Amino acid sequence: MNLTHLDENLRPKMVDVSDKNNTTRVAVASGTIEMSQDAYDAIVSEKTKKGPVLQTAVIAAIMGTKQTSTLIPMCHPLNLSGINCDVEELADLPGFKLTVTAKLTGQTGVEMEALTGTSVGLLTIYDMVKAIDKGMIIRNVQLEAKSGGKSGDFKR
Repeated sequence: MNLTHLDENLRPKMVDVSDKNNTTRVAVASGTIEMSQDAYDAIVSEKTKKGPVLQTAVIAAIMGTKQTSTLIPMCHPLNLSGINCDVEELADLPGFKLTVTAKLTGQTGVEMEALTGTSVGLLTIYDMVKAIDKGMIIRNVQLEAKSGGKSGDFKR
């Protein structure tokens, strides 16, 4: 297997995408955060000291998606055309599932952006309720689906 982020001298490099065609590219990533019942109840009832947790996590996920190239060294700065974030209550866990969809028309994919946004959103939830539950567990941050580009479509 040829690693695209290494040059012929095995030095790190950012992939040159200038010869790739512009195509519509979409990536969906998700992850969960499991917590105590007290932490879950505080978030759902909006009775946390730091404000509206889920709304803040959505904003953080969007910001994280947009900042991916400043956090992940080999990611290209992208002109994203859309970012959507959804939070699902998982009462039986208890916890939440956060899903980020990133979209653009361009020469490189948006998988890392969706994954980064998901991670930042979940970390924001952790940060905002860690006073209630330091034992929260972030799990299964994963690519759910991608479309567009040379490698084709992927669906988990």
